[in-house]
Amino acid sequence: MIQLNYLAFAIPAFFLFLYLEYRLAIYLKKPEIFKYESSIANISIGIAERLLNLFISASFYSLFYWVYKNYALFSIPNTWWVWVLLILVTDLVWYWYHRLGHQVNFLWAAHIVHHQSEEFNLTVSARITIFQALIRNVFWCVIPFLGFHPAMVITILMVHGAYSFFTHTQLVGKLGWLEHIFITPSLHGVHHASDKKYLDKNYGDVFAFWDKLFGTFQREEEAPKYGLTHPVKSYSFLWQHFHYYLEILEACKKEKHFKARLKIIFGNPATLDQNIRPILETRYLQQKTEPAYRFKFRIYLNFQLFLCIALLSFFTAFYKELHFEDKLFTASFILITLINCGALLEQWKWIYYLECFRLSLLLAYTFWKFTQMDWHTDGLRDIFQG
Repeated sequence: MIQLNYLAFAIPAFFLFLYLEYRLAIYLKKPEIFKYESSIANISIGIAERLLNLFISASFYSLFYWVYKNYALFSIPNTWWVWVLLILVTDLVWYWYHRLGHQVNFLWAAHIVHHQSEEFNLTVSARITIFQALIRNVFWCVIPFLGFHPAMVITILMVHGAYSFFTHTQLVGKLGWLEHIFITPSLHGVHHASDKKYLDKNYGDVFAFWDKLFGTFQREEEAPKYGLTHPVKSYSFLWQHFHYYLEILEACKKEKHFKARLKIIFGNPATLDQNIRPILETRYLQQKTEPAYRFKFRIYLNFQLFLCIALLSFFTAFYKELHFEDKLFTASFILITLINCGALLEQWKWIYYLECFRLSLLLAYTFWKFTQMDWHTDGLRDIFQG
């Protein structure tokens, strides 16, 4: 019997809410909250995280059980009030994971991608890298360590993640007294702002009182300017994922002593040399001279992204039924396509070679599958004729 992964239905649900937000933005005459290049980049990063997370999620669930079985401090029962305690503990762990993610360079390297977008809508909620997911799951191990059963932890993490999805929108204004208790879209928009007064504020994911307790709470006053204080000048899939790691590496190269390098890796992002990124951009990024040329292949790019979404939905639904070689091909094909989408946005000169490689990979896999089918057919024929 085929085992479906019902999490696959979350993918079309995401795009349904995204479509509704877009239509509402048009109705309210606020189309500017969506920008084509940014939205494509946001969705591409989200697809990659969902794809790669399929390979590692089971490992982390197993890790939760291992921590709970061997090291749990308490044996916490499954009663109604424990669920209330669990959501509070989960959000507190999130607060400190999130805060450290902004204050420690190697953690910020994973989290910075979520803040690169200069727009603020539901597509930004998808802007999570697999590196951030890995680090986040290590922090989540604190919860089974305290004694909460892993099955409860997994359930509450799904609820926790669903709530944060809806806080990434500009179409919901201030919500009055609720902002004293919950993180609202307005409060989370402040967190995504690059204005000086809004920096390092509102780390909570569900509840606002952690920020009030630890002195990081800030209401929205002036309209936020979204993105980084030093914007990333590229929509390249690879550059957006890895530029900060390169900046840390470049900073470490300038230091001769191991202790100084450790201070960079574990230091605050504000202390990293801000002149490094422009140097790396000149070294690695293509200098744009004809920005209007960027949209020449928009229809083709849209098709590629739609193909990735369809493949990801299928891959997620039937993941347990697929053979290893099918998983490897599908994951490789989707990742190369996403890199290609970023290259199309940037009009990189090597797009042609990447596209040739991608199509060659597709043809080789198709030929191999047909060969496999022929072998199975010949085997069956020999059995029946024998």
